[in-house]
Amino acid sequence: MTETVDYDDLLTRYEPALGLETHVELNTNTKMFCGCPNEFGGEPNTHVCPVCLGLPGSLPVINGKAVESAIRIGLALNCEIAEWCRMARKNYFYPDMTKNFQTSQYDEPIAFDGWVDVEVDGETYRVEIERAHMEEDAGKATHVGGAGRIQGAEYSLIDYNRAGVPLIEIVTQPILGAGEKAPQVARAYVAHLRDLLKSLGVSDVRMEQGSLRCDANVSIAPIGAGKLGTRTETKNVNSLRSIERAIRYEMSRQAAVLDAGGAVVQETRHFHEADGTTSSGRPKSDAEDYRYFAEPDLMPIAPSREWVEELRATLPEPPAVHRRRLQGDWGFSDIDFSGIVNAGALTLVEETVAAGATPTAARKWWVSDLARRANEGGIDLDELGITPAQVAAVQALVDEGKINDKLARQVIDGVLAGEGEPAEVVDKRGLAVVSDEGALGAAVDDAIAANPDIAERIRGGKVQAAGALIGQVMKAMRGQADAGKVRELILEKLA
Repeated sequence: MTETVDYDDLLTRYEPALGLETHVELNTNTKMFCGCPNEFGGEPNTHVCPVCLGLPGSLPVINGKAVESAIRIGLALNCEIAEWCRMARKNYFYPDMTKNFQTSQYDEPIAFDGWVDVEVDGETYRVEIERAHMEEDAGKATHVGGAGRIQGAEYSLIDYNRAGVPLIEIVTQPILGAGEKAPQVARAYVAHLRDLLKSLGVSDVRMEQGSLRCDANVSIAPIGAGKLGTRTETKNVNSLRSIERAIRYEMSRQAAVLDAGGAVVQETRHFHEADGTTSSGRPKSDAEDYRYFAEPDLMPIAPSREWVEELRATLPEPPAVHRRRLQGDWGFSDIDFSGIVNAGALTLVEETVAAGATPTAARKWWVSDLARRANEGGIDLDELGITPAQVAAVQALVDEGKINDKLARQVIDGVLAGEGEPAEVVDKRGLAVVSDEGALGAAVDDAIAANPDIAERIRGGKVQAAGALIGQVMKAMRGQADAGKVRELILEKLA
């Protein structure tokens, strides 16, 4: 079993440095250098052609929409946009890259020198962006046997449908000074990117499908050492929760290595969702090991300043401005609004409000009941399996008096269980509130007869005692009685 050090203990002796490389699959219609459809899924090896398979004699042509998306992403990240840049060949062998090189960018990226601000527990952290560059994705290897890992697998299958899909890789400068909040800052940064990219409309940013994934570079060094430690790179982490867990684990693991007098190995590592650990992958190469050189089959890219400014005009409002506007529109206190942001629920609440719910109701469901379910399941909120539109529909049923909050939670259970839309779940489970005076009157009579002392207090003018009888009726009718109607009937019979 790999040794680790208590997280709070390691922070007394070591300080972390992070570097995050986030890969974004663009939602263009076609791939980066050919006309194959850029679609998730499909039968293996059906979205391929000689260009994305790298067959001899095939020539790539760059996707203009991908260049446009890259520029808009760069601008949204406060980057400089290159007046002239080129694609390059990054040389290495992977079985899911048939060309034995990846067409990418390195020292001539399309966007560079940017920054974003993220907030964690009321503190703002600036994350410097080194570059955002264009490249193509690789295919997908499926290892059969060996619990899905290459070690111990009986054989591997390769699907090249994803090969050539347009990617933007966003690379940060080292993130220093975050201390104990380093894992949370990383999570907040990727959440910020996800929301920003979604608002730009350049990607569906579905982490569970790999269209947004993060490589987390982590190192620790003794406090006051004045230099960075040896880094590891945990590859393709695909949820916000996992990013935070992977970084926290790597810090604890590296501290144990250093405490024992060992040296951290520069390598890639794999994150294991089941237990929150990482395991060794391969030795990590440095840039010079990839033997970058300019791609001879593609023309340089030289976006005009006029075009760049036209694209700048298409950007949505900056995230900080957007958050301030939402808080003002919704009328939330700083504490209530921070709770939404810290839960990673801002976009979900916003979309629920857009679907018809009030801000207060949307916040109630996402930050309390649904956040609890996500925590219990060890997943992010947006992985729960219920959409903002469905949450708004549940609240609409409450507002219409068809169900109450207690029944609404059962409706949510049904939606999460795949039983259909909220109204369908109400019908299938028989969850509608009972408002029929005949049925309610009989239940009220039974409650009065069973609790003569309480009934006498109500007759004597203590109207607040009606709450006890209402509770009895609600219990008898499994929470489906119309509480307001029950109260009216009790007071009508007794007061």
